[in-house]
Amino acid sequence: MDHRGSYSYGSEGPATAVAEQPQPHSANKKLPVLVTGASGLVGTHTCRELSKNGWQVRALIRDPAKAAMALGQLPVEFRVGDVRDATALRSSLAGCGAVVHLAAIAIEKKGESYAESNTAATERLISAARAQNVQRLIFMSQNGADSRSPYPFLHSKGVAQDSVKTSGLRWTVLRPSVIFGPEDQFVNVLGRLIRLTPTIFPLPGGGTARFQPIAVDDVARVVRLSLEKKETVNQSYDLGGAVPLTLREMTERILTAMNTHRKLVPVPVRMIRPVVALAERLLPNPPVTSSLLDLLALDNTISNNALTEFFKVVPIPFAADELQYLRRITARNALRSLFERR
Repeated sequence: MDHRGSYSYGSEGPATAVAEQPQPHSANKKLPVLVTGASGLVGTHTCRELSKNGWQVRALIRDPAKAAMALGQLPVEFRVGDVRDATALRSSLAGCGAVVHLAAIAIEKKGESYAESNTAATERLISAARAQNVQRLIFMSQNGADSRSPYPFLHSKGVAQDSVKTSGLRWTVLRPSVIFGPEDQFVNVLGRLIRLTPTIFPLPGGGTARFQPIAVDDVARVVRLSLEKKETVNQSYDLGGAVPLTLREMTERILTAMNTHRKLVPVPVRMIRPVVALAERLLPNPPVTSSLLDLLALDNTISNNALTEFFKVVPIPFAADELQYLRRITARNALRSLFERR
């Protein structure tokens, strides 16, 4: 098989012709790597993984106090700015050899839309990288991202993904299934909802939605390997954990990790939708939105898992021993999280 050009390791949206880059090579380890979204879940673990393996890391952050808590123990250079700000991007990219673009939003809120934060920000990053002659780009997309998708989140990531592939840069696109780890925005949400629903826990659609949860440490390792392996240039990789799991199976493992019990009751999505819509109107930080509820209709598993087949990483299992961080969740902090403004 010819692995040049815009070869994709896994399924995705429409193929786009891209001018082939001559003699692709790995990123220059002597130059800083800019990481956007550096104080988020994947960003924190990526900065740690790169730093411990000898990379110079420059972290683009919006909140210095949050970044200090998450990254203060690492030899990381901070740059305060927003990925939606073209001037901040150009300044942060100056002198860098590569950029790892992780910043994105999964839930829209006032002042932050998918179109602006996920799509337009990526296009601004590409322009800034060209202006600063930063040729290497690792882009964190999403399994199922497609510019043709009717789902707003997946559409926004798909359009951004297309922009990356036609950028003329030496790109690598990573497309993980749901990512789990401390402070993740999926498994922790399930854990908080469990604390807030004593005795009975409703499963949307009967819990038949399928995922292939991948540990954040495994994702961070793939980011590093993508920078180091010249074969990853102009490639797209689908990433998943060890095995596909239904939402019910994931919830059962979460309950075990939390050392608690609930009766799992199937509930049609149409019955949950009005409750979710009400929560969106009333709560500053709703745990679920209508657009994310829609995504439960999609299969979020991986048919060709590059984590194991290409990167040769043994997946961290989605198991109770790896989910012990969920025990920190109490009913009080679960309730408080609904009213926090992010």
